Amino acid sequence: MQNYPAPAQALVAEMTAACAADPGRAVAFQGAPGANSHIAALEAFPNGLPLPCFSFEDALDAVRDFRADCAVIPIENSLHGRVADMHFLLPESGLVITGEHFLHIRHTLMALPNHGKITEVMSHPQALGQCRHWTRAQGMTPISYPDTAGAAAAVAEAGDTHVAALAPSIAAAVYGLKVIEENVADSDDNTTRFVVLARAGLDISPDNGPVMTTFIFEVKNIPAALYKALGGFATNGVNMTKLESYQRGARFAATEFYADIEGHPEQPHVRRALEELAFHTKWVRLLGTYPQARDRGM
Repeated sequence: MQNYPAPAQALVAEMTAACAADPGRAVAFQGAPGANSHIAALEAFPNGLPLPCFSFEDALDAVRDFRADCAVIPIENSLHGRVADMHFLLPESGLVITGEHFLHIRHTLMALPNHGKITEVMSHPQALGQCRHWTRAQGMTPISYPDTAGAAAAVAEAGDTHVAALAPSIAAAVYGLKVIEENVADSDDNTTRFVVLARAGLDISPDNGPVMTTFIFEVKNIPAALYKALGGFATNGVNMTKLESYQRGARFAATEFYADIEGHPEQPHVRRALEELAFHTKWVRLLGTYPQARDRGM
């Protein structure tokens, strides 16, 4: 609680108390009230109780500790790429992916009602990156903060008339700030993909409509390792919508990968592709199979 700026603390305490009274409806999200993740949690679970958590780790811990039924975590953005380091956080948490949600992001510049010339802008690094061309053109210096709405609360608390925040427009009303300009992202199609994380996976049938499957794997440190590992997806007609590499530790020897595919592991063509993947890698770990929220076709 003490990590949040003072203007956010009372609302965080109120929302936390409501979730403590009914944890089965609690949906954890990272950030202060009014953040994009708060909006995503409300859209994905209209009957849920959003539970603000200061960090991604805090949100995952809330689910593991039964203080929340699930968490809604941003994983990638159409303008700025990876959001949360789910490659590391999710395997260590023991949680599984049970859903996805897409949120159209609209950034609003807000400041104190008596603001002067804005010379600095505060927000989450992702928001700053998504608006970097616009803020540079305005001559504003970016300042990183753990979340967008928290940045708005911090601006309200600090009282500096030359500092603004980039946050959802709802945050201006929550923290008593004045909207200076709306929709300041560098692209109108700015979209963030969120995943829903829970303690147990879904009992989902391969016949219940389009599904996604997410997994991680480590290739062998040999020539053409990735080519051989992924060959089964091509030959079996499995569409891979995301493939991202990352290094764990300081070995810089064998690379690990995070991947999304269309399909269910029990479908014959997907099963064959995963079997071939397992044969050509050190290990494969499934992170979840869940309903597809958006068609991945052209």
